[in-house]
Amino acid sequence: MNWDQIEGNWTQMKGRVKEAWGDVTDSDLQKIEGKRDRLAGILQERYGKEKDKVDKEIDSWLSRQ
Repeated sequence: MNWDQIEGNWTQMKGRVKEAWGDVTDSDLQKIEGKRDRLAGILQERYGKEKDKVDKEIDSWLSRQ
């Protein structure tokens, strides 16, 4: 699955994002609107991780979808 598919199916993907990153709130999910850069920003904020580590986590998660 690629990110365009995630973005296009964002409503269905919200639950999977919450499963992977439990600290992401419903409000965060609305702000993200399926945008990868917004997800990365929220994850950096919630978990205090560097951008490159967050990007690797997102890539790993994406490969499992």
